[in-house]
Amino acid sequence: MLTRIDTAQRTKDKSRTLCLRKFLRIFPKGFKDATYMAWERNYKWEAHERWNATLSGPEFSALLGKKEFRTIAQRALAVESRTNLLFSFEKMALRDAVRSDEGARIFALALYVWLHGRSTLEKRFGNFVSAIEQLPRKQTRVLTWPLVTVFGLLARPGEHIFLKPQVTKAAAVAYGFPFAYASRPNWETYQSMLDFADQVREDVAHLGPRDMIDIQSFIWVLGSPEYE
Repeated sequence: MLTRIDTAQRTKDKSRTLCLRKFLRIFPKGFKDATYMAWERNYKWEAHERWNATLSGPEFSALLGKKEFRTIAQRALAVESRTNLLFSFEKMALRDAVRSDEGARIFALALYVWLHGRSTLEKRFGNFVSAIEQLPRKQTRVLTWPLVTVFGLLARPGEHIFLKPQVTKAAAVAYGFPFAYASRPNWETYQSMLDFADQVREDVAHLGPRDMIDIQSFIWVLGSPEYE
């Protein structure tokens, strides 16, 4: 006789099997599928390579030492601008926010700590959220989940993941994962996102995911109306 726990696990397993089937129906060769590479991975990886070419750790540190805050902000935005990860209003809001010397300084210092700091991930994330909240604002708010998480994925895709709220919530429901979402960026939700990513990575290990770009793309396929 099945217990309530057994039934819940079977339901969860079925949901995850259906999600995997959906991904493989669209990309039969998984993360190595040529169409997957063209549609989902290549442009994100190319952005990561551009980041390393212009804002690697040593280069970032050297620019900070010379107080080239605007240069740092301009380079970061230039890398992101060639992706479609942020909405146009988020791109414009961030561009306006770092246009001033003070905005660029706040952004550059906090971004370096987020990507290269030595404190815990939780503290670094909290510090970055606080800094983004302090940025000058003209019309559109700057503190959004995509804006807070996009640079982590571009700079360090082995560690950080990008969070697009509506798509991620839909994917979590389809996957049967208890995603702890709150609209204001916060550590608990980001930790839940990382837990979701870890679960997906474990479940699709046989497909050979390379990094968080693959995991984020898998989640995107599950939750985006583009793939319904």
